[in-house]
Amino acid sequence: MRDWDFLNIQSLPKGPSKRKRKTTPGYRCLSLTFVVDNDWYGSQKEFVINSYKSPPTPEEVIQQFMSRMRTFFKRSGRGFSLLLIVPILLWLATGIVLVDPDEEGVMLRFGKYVRSVGPGPHWNWPVPIGRTITPRVTTVRKIEVGFRTVDVGPPARYQSVPVEALMLTGDENIVSLEFIVQYKISDAYKFLFRVRDGEGVLRDVAESAMREVIGQTPIDLALTEGKGKIQNQAQDLIQTMMDDYESGIQIVTVKLQDVDPPDQVADAFKDVQNAQQDRQKRINDAKGVQNKLIPEARGKSAQMINDAQAYRESRIREAEGEAQRFKSLLVEYRKAREVTRKRLYIETMEEVLGKMNKYVMEGSISQNTLPYLPLNELPKAGKSGGSK
Repeated sequence: MRDWDFLNIQSLPKGPSKRKRKTTPGYRCLSLTFVVDNDWYGSQKEFVINSYKSPPTPEEVIQQFMSRMRTFFKRSGRGFSLLLIVPILLWLATGIVLVDPDEEGVMLRFGKYVRSVGPGPHWNWPVPIGRTITPRVTTVRKIEVGFRTVDVGPPARYQSVPVEALMLTGDENIVSLEFIVQYKISDAYKFLFRVRDGEGVLRDVAESAMREVIGQTPIDLALTEGKGKIQNQAQDLIQTMMDDYESGIQIVTVKLQDVDPPDQVADAFKDVQNAQQDRQKRINDAKGVQNKLIPEARGKSAQMINDAQAYRESRIREAEGEAQRFKSLLVEYRKAREVTRKRLYIETMEEVLGKMNKYVMEGSISQNTLPYLPLNELPKAGKSGGSK
């Protein structure tokens, strides 16, 4: 006899027994009764051996049911067979499942996971044997940490949750931080059966990860320009933890909503924040002036350098010309000294006295002339640029 799970031996007095043997429901039982004459017991004894077999599997039950139904249909008429076949076919037809493009079908049989299917028509055993769950795997969902949406409005109303919002920063200050986590289902089987409450687990993991990131960040950085870095670090940490839990959740993004100091010190922190903003504004203004003046100064310096180089070249050329002219005059002077000296004197006097009023008098007249210097006209002459 195969597949025996255990033997149950009962010792009974000799003679016919009227006691009813009880067997476990769902087990198949084989009973053997025999008499043993042994001095050990002092008299004859009757033994009953009951053999129990494990309950059949669902496939065996279905096969037995179909075998019995075929036997029954052979004995019964065809009309009665149709009356039973039609409801069974209708019941089997209810197992057709249509999975939408944004869904994933998770098929169960007697509550146990069988397989996952994609969009399109599929068939599974109808209730109560089978069941198909179709969660939406492309829909982006969100959870709120630190606050709850009371009314979407408009106007929207929110309720703060201080137990989740208050966090300790890296420099041992307290900050009230509210954020949302957007996610979608990446594996429907893991989302449904690996974790009991996927959304609740995600909220706890998000709060824990954000506390870890904020605990490594100074409060000034968290209140000002460090929000983007905090979001990225928190998203990576949340995704890592959810993958370790095999939750079947993919984090889309983490967005900070409000990052403020506690209400008790909110005014002081606002003053500090305004001062920091003013400082940053002044720094930006100074950088703007710097970016404006430095190119102008560089342009002017380049122009001055170019002008100096041009002036140097002109002076060099002029000096070279004067030197060449002097050399040519020296050659002529050596040839005729008196003529050259007199010509140079006349050219110099012409250049010096060319803009002056000149009067030429003979020697006798010049002796009888009274010298007169008009002092009152000299300033006018000086302003006009002439020299009298």
